[in-house]
Amino acid sequence: MAEAVVSREEIYEALKTVYDPEIPVNVVDLGLIYDVQVNDSDVYVQMTLTFPGCGMGPYIGQQAEWAIQELDGVEEVQIELVFDPPWSPDLISEEARNQLGI
Repeated sequence: MAEAVVSREEIYEALKTVYDPEIPVNVVDLGLIYDVQVNDSDVYVQMTLTFPGCGMGPYIGQQAEWAIQELDGVEEVQIELVFDPPWSPDLISEEARNQLGI
């Protein structure tokens, strides 16, 4: 298998620029990113939302796709929204907890 053009770390850094409009924390620190896979120039991201009926879901998914697409060497980006396992506040990073005061 050829070495990936873009690293998982670069993907996570790009995703840290994507925010839930209702919470001033990026999607990585919120714990919304479940999986990132890189296959050459193709990127697959499995993510969730803070709740399944979140009206901002398509917007957040689009923002994530655009952020990754900006990276050099990325051809295809697939964002899959999943709700199993369901998101919980336990997934929020320590840094984000401090930021939110929880």
